[in-house]
Amino acid sequence: GGTVKNTRNSVFDGILGDNMVLSSLMMISPVIICGDTLKNALALIFAFTSITFISMLIGSFVPKKLPYTARIIIYAAISSLVYIPVRFAAEGFYPESIERIGIYYPLLAVNSLIVLQSEAKFYRMKRSRMIGSLVFYILGFDAVMLITGFVRELFAYGTINSRIVSIDTLISGLGKPFGGFIFLGLMCGVYRCIRSAFRAKNRNMS
Repeated sequence: GGTVKNTRNSVFDGILGDNMVLSSLMMISPVIICGDTLKNALALIFAFTSITFISMLIGSFVPKKLPYTARIIIYAAISSLVYIPVRFAAEGFYPESIERIGIYYPLLAVNSLIVLQSEAKFYRMKRSRMIGSLVFYILGFDAVMLITGFVRELFAYGTINSRIVSIDTLISGLGKPFGGFIFLGLMCGVYRCIRSAFRAKNRNMS
């Protein structure tokens, strides 16, 4: 029973209850600036997922007796080293997107989950529980990135994954950063409504 409950809490926290983008407003710059096509979204998802999961798993073995500042520096060093092979792989899979994303790609190596949430949240858990929770937090970002890239590309450019589709109305502004900002704001509103309804349902069930 306890394991099932823990898993439910992890799902609820990372994807719905405390989505890192829609609830905590972390990592919003790459979503707004670079999340205008599905290819860019997939390139960002690939890097964020790989770097965050591998770095935080390795970082969980760093001795806790080291000073806090030293641990943070080590976490940043680990993620920077993990970034190098991830970048090489991404250049093979998503060459055009890497050029378009620019400076935001290396910034993924020092994202908020690694630098801030590692000590504050994840490394206080048992490792098995931490891995489950971390996976759902990563999936929370990935889901927002995927939806944003898909919807913005469709309505801004009339394409899906660079393939032209038949659509009557195009909103070219959605492809611009201000369009991304507005769309993210709408997503935050919808997310909060769904989260409130979900919590109300849970309270009624309990």
